[in-house]
Amino acid sequence: MALLHISLHPPSPLSFQRSSTTIPALIFSRHSSAKLHQRGIKLAAAALPSESAIADFWRWLRERGTLTQPPPPVRPAVVPEGLGLVAERDMLRNEVVVEVPKKLWINTNTVAASEIGPVTLGLKPWVAIALFLLREKAMGAASLWRPYLDILPPETDSPIFWSEEELSQMRGTQLLNTTFGVKEYVQNEFTKVEDEVILPNKHLFQKTINSSDFLWAFGILRSRAFSGLRGDKLVLIPLADLINHNSSITSEDTCWEIKGKGLFSRELIFSLRTPASVNTGEQIYIQYDLQKSNAELALDYGFIESNNKSRELYTMTLEISESDPFYGDKLDIAESNGLGETAYFDIVLDRPLPPLMLPYLRLVALGGTDAFLLESLFRNTVWGHLELPVSRANEEMICRVIQDSCTSALSYYQTTVEEDEKLMERGGLDPRSEIAIGIRSGEKKVLLQIEQVFGARESELDTLEYYQERRLKDLGLSGEQGEIIFWESK
Repeated sequence: MALLHISLHPPSPLSFQRSSTTIPALIFSRHSSAKLHQRGIKLAAAALPSESAIADFWRWLRERGTLTQPPPPVRPAVVPEGLGLVAERDMLRNEVVVEVPKKLWINTNTVAASEIGPVTLGLKPWVAIALFLLREKAMGAASLWRPYLDILPPETDSPIFWSEEELSQMRGTQLLNTTFGVKEYVQNEFTKVEDEVILPNKHLFQKTINSSDFLWAFGILRSRAFSGLRGDKLVLIPLADLINHNSSITSEDTCWEIKGKGLFSRELIFSLRTPASVNTGEQIYIQYDLQKSNAELALDYGFIESNNKSRELYTMTLEISESDPFYGDKLDIAESNGLGETAYFDIVLDRPLPPLMLPYLRLVALGGTDAFLLESLFRNTVWGHLELPVSRANEEMICRVIQDSCTSALSYYQTTVEEDEKLMERGGLDPRSEIAIGIRSGEKKVLLQIEQVFGARESELDTLEYYQERRLKDLGLSGEQGEIIFWESK
C-alpha cells in the first residue's frame, strides 16, 4: 500500500529544493494583482535604518569606489517595503542600474582574507559568511563593513523569525513543518560551529554569539542572495541587494550578470540591469525566481503572491515500504525510471498531476494477482504498463488511499478555505497574518483539488480499460466492446 506523507521533505543546507522542479528556498502576502510583492513587506518604522545610516552607507560606497562617475542612476531610499532602489532619472529597459566591484562583495574569499579566515576553512560557505557578518557586526565602528551592516534589517517576515503565536496561524501546513525543520537545521549548525570554531577561538570572537544571532545571519543570507548565487557560489552584493521583487516582472534572464571590466577585463563586477522601463522617482524591481513556490518565497523573503496559482502547491511524499514483500523488485523498477524508494510530487493548483505520479502510485500499490508484472520477464516494459490502469483493484486502492490522505491532511487545518477568504476580504491584517492565511488557504485548495481528481477517477473505474483487456485486444482475443472472441475450428 502507498505510504503518503503530507509534508515537505527536510530541507538541505541553503539549497532547499522542491522535489520535481528546482526548490529552494524555500513559500508566502496577499495583495491584488495590481499591487507589488517584494522583500521586506512594510517593515515597522523601528526596523528601518535612519536617514543618517543610509547617508553613511552611500558615503561608504563612494569611498570604496562603487559610485564612479557618472554616478549610478539610482539611490537607496525608504519605500513601503523597507529599503529599495529608486530611479534618479527616467530609465529604459535593460539599462544598467548599479555596478558593484568584487572588492565590495562578501563571499568565502572575503572571509578567507579576514582574521577569521584560517579558522573557517572547511566550513559550509554560508556558515563561514554568517560568522564573518556576526564578527564584523560585533566590532561596531572598528569594522570596515559597518555602514553596510547598519542598513541590514533586524529580521524579515520569514516564518523563521515568527513568534509561537504567529506560527500557530499556520497549524496544519507543510510550511510550518518546513520552518521547524529549517530552524532545527540552523540550530544544529550553530551548536557545531560554536564547539569547533567560536569557543576555541575566543580571541577572534570576543563578543558572545548566540543561536538567535546565527539565525539572523542565516535569514539575511537567504533573503539577500541572488538566485544563482547560492550554495558554493554564495555572495552578498551590497547596494545591489536592495533591489525588490515585483510579480509583474516575468523574466529573470537579463537583470544581472558578472562580467570583466578594466584593463584586459581583469576586474570582476556585478552588473544589475532594470528589466523594465521606469520613470524618475519610481522604484526599480526585478523577478527573484519564477520557479519558487509561495512557501519558498515566504521562507526566503517573507512574502507570497497569493493571486498567483502557479506558486500554490502541495508536495506529496510517496514511499515503497520496506515491509512490502516485493520491495526489491519495486525499488529496482523505480530506480530504472529515475525515481527511488521515496518520491516527492509537487501538485500545483489548477495544473495536471505530475506525469510520473500515477505510474509510481500504481507501482507502490501493485500486489495480489497483479504481481506478475514485477517478474523479470516484464522488467523492460513494466513502466509502460504502469502508465495505464493495471487493474480495477489497483486503481481503486490508489484512489481511496489518496482521498483518505487528503481528508486526513485537511482535518489538521483550523479553518476552511471560505473562512480564510472572508478574513482576507475583511482586511486590516498584518503582513505575517496575510502570509499565514495565504499559505494555509493555498495548500487546502490544492488538497481539495487532488481529492476531487481522485474522487472523479474512482467514479470512472467501471469504464476504464485495464491491462488484461488491453492484452486480449493485442492478441486479437477481445472485441471493441471488450467481449471475448472464441475461435472455433471449421
